[in-house]
Amino acid sequence: MITAHRGASSDAPENTLAAFELAWSQNADAIEGDFYLTSDRKIVCIHDQDTLRTAGETLVVEHTSFDQLRRLEVGSWKDKAFAGQKIPSFEEVLATVPAGKRFVIELKTGIEIVEVLDQELKRLGPSRDSLLIISFDTATIAKCKQLMPDIRAHWLTDIKVDAFGSVSPQPETIAKTVLECGADGVGMKGERNAIDQKFIATLTQEHCPEFHVWTIDEADDANYFQSLGAVGITTNRPAFIRQSLTLSER
Repeated sequence: MITAHRGASSDAPENTLAAFELAWSQNADAIEGDFYLTSDRKIVCIHDQDTLRTAGETLVVEHTSFDQLRRLEVGSWKDKAFAGQKIPSFEEVLATVPAGKRFVIELKTGIEIVEVLDQELKRLGPSRDSLLIISFDTATIAKCKQLMPDIRAHWLTDIKVDAFGSVSPQPETIAKTVLECGADGVGMKGERNAIDQKFIATLTQEHCPEFHVWTIDEADDANYFQSLGAVGITTNRPAFIRQSLTLSER
């Protein structure tokens, strides 16, 4: 599964409808977006806690209403061609997802967003099989699996290698965390110096059944993680990675 990270964010402003629509035109299998809860309990698509980087004006998302956030323009920082892009609602992002494609929902807040998301999904009625919820917060994942057990969820973790070659966290620790929070698998930073066949074998043996990797923008890395059995490769360059994987299969 080639997942467009914040949409086709190499070519368009991240987490905008323009980026998501472009990802579909580039033949992505899925889109990934980041979601926060506003002060009036609306779910919006933005990566940062505040709006400074993409809008040039600082508003803290969780302390700002949906209508206030919608007044901001978040496209021209990338290119003037995208001027006029707004922070999308969850509903608007979901509406871009074609039949047969998938939607990866990264929750950037704590558990307070989960009940709102549950209600939105019940109201909007997408195919549950088309969804994957991801979060770095184990409590958020656990709450998602409690309220929405039929929707797949991956716990996210960075992978670090220190100057002595020590890897953190170890696969046994990852698998233990996945089991404890009820996740269906793990999403890991695609660190080739740490993740190898032995690493993945240990994850599997310790009952972590699946993994995806992020953020993979080079052909060699995509092919490497595909060979290890990743269920998904998250990338800023879906068209390029699609072409790279297709060429490698010929």
